[in-house]
Amino acid sequence: MVYPEIEKRKTFAIISHPDAGKTTLTEKFLLFGGAINTAGAVKRNKANQSSTSDFMEIEKQRGISVATSVMGFEYNGKRINILDTPGHKDFAEDTYRTLSAVDSVILVVDCVKGVEEQTEKLMSVCRMRNTPVIIFVNKMDREGKDAFDLLDEIENKLNISLCPLSWPIGQGHTFKGVYSIYNKHLNLFEPDKTKISTPVIEVSSLADEKLGKFLPAPALNALKDDLELVEGVYGAVDKEMYLEGLLAPVFFGSAINNFGIKELLDTFINIAPSPKSRDAEQREVLATEKNFSGFVFKIHANLDPNHRDRIAFLRICSGKFERNKFYFHTRNNKKIKFSNPMDFMANEKSIVEEAWPGDVVGLYDSGTFKIGDTLTEGEKLQFKGIPSFSPEIFKEVENRDPLKTKQLEKGLQQLTEEGVAQLFVMQPGNRKVIGAVGDLQFEVIAFRLEHEYGAKAHFRMLSYTRSNWVTSKDPKKLEEFLKRKQQHIGEDKDGNPVYLADNEFMINMTMRDYPDIEFHKTSEFK
Repeated sequence: MVYPEIEKRKTFAIISHPDAGKTTLTEKFLLFGGAINTAGAVKRNKANQSSTSDFMEIEKQRGISVATSVMGFEYNGKRINILDTPGHKDFAEDTYRTLSAVDSVILVVDCVKGVEEQTEKLMSVCRMRNTPVIIFVNKMDREGKDAFDLLDEIENKLNISLCPLSWPIGQGHTFKGVYSIYNKHLNLFEPDKTKISTPVIEVSSLADEKLGKFLPAPALNALKDDLELVEGVYGAVDKEMYLEGLLAPVFFGSAINNFGIKELLDTFINIAPSPKSRDAEQREVLATEKNFSGFVFKIHANLDPNHRDRIAFLRICSGKFERNKFYFHTRNNKKIKFSNPMDFMANEKSIVEEAWPGDVVGLYDSGTFKIGDTLTEGEKLQFKGIPSFSPEIFKEVENRDPLKTKQLEKGLQQLTEEGVAQLFVMQPGNRKVIGAVGDLQFEVIAFRLEHEYGAKAHFRMLSYTRSNWVTSKDPKKLEEFLKRKQQHIGEDKDGNPVYLADNEFMINMTMRDYPDIEFHKTSEFK
């Protein structure tokens, strides 16, 4: 009944180390998909354009993605949903949560720098879920590493088998274009940073005489030699291995110049998985089930500076979502209906009447939702896989303007519910402590508190560097532990006790002294 709609959907995230060209690639997908007409440079250029997917003021100023953007468009009969994630390591947790909401991933690697630290971390999260990965080697118009050397580096560092599906012709100043191994197309684009240029030659084999008109003999011979070697070493793509997350198809190109994007997009819609089943704590939920279910993986306040709105991003897992229909909020045991659910095109929003598995809809939220909340048609379900991780930097919030206490409280609550950072309340005195992965998160919080809530805060560094959620089978033992260690205990957003420690040694000593207490590195300890 709903199979055609599910098969049409391709929901994926674009991930990379900062500056590898992730946001540019997202933008070019929108350009090729007809969702935008011209692409502006990602960082503000002289025409003051900024990327469609970077729309928060601090992102435009710094030229980085801070929040995950959601964009949908139609291409060749498919509905493509892209989740553009923050590359900066300080926002890793937002990226991990986003990876729980996608069916596959495109990983961008800079051909000049190769595999970087953040790329390895992101890949390890994909491996945890066996998420299918396609690799796009970007910036081939710059002088970088040799294509074969890059493939070796990616295989070794990311611990995954590769299979090139396109191949670069030259590199840097000799870069002529990209040959699609998968579709046997040769694309020779003029570098064009804004519009799509179309000279595409289709050849059934490299012996085709037409090629000689476009490629000088040395370049053509080098391409033939390379392809022979690629076929000998890597062979044909094994689609099943790709879908199991064991093999990554590789594409080459230059996102800013539109080189190699079409090959990537055309192949992606053919091989990338449509929505499949998802694990809930109670059972496995199939995408093809009749009844609706979905989970909130992100909350974003003040998406539109003109309206104080708060939007929960819901990934649909099964059934059909319909506007104005009542759904069951499993954590609150309440039924809610949504009169204006949103469909996204970066910062453009439109009301959606119905949505299917794989789609992401925005629900206006007055504070009802937390990250990880599940909606169903009545069944008590809780989808797995959106834990909070232990932060590494802890700072106490100091109010700079006592007259704006209410605004500060509201801002802190909303920003931490969004998942920008974690909030711990410590006693005595209801002290607010923010835990984050990197310093940039505090900059974002201070900036947003001032610009969105009119509150000014200062952050005082604390000595903690670790946090563990604590539980015990014996409630009395837990109560005693919490009393004795009061100066190290904070409560998270759900009221769970968290033990804050200066270092790993301190945690190990405490674990030894209190054997009845269980220590958990993530909030997913149920």
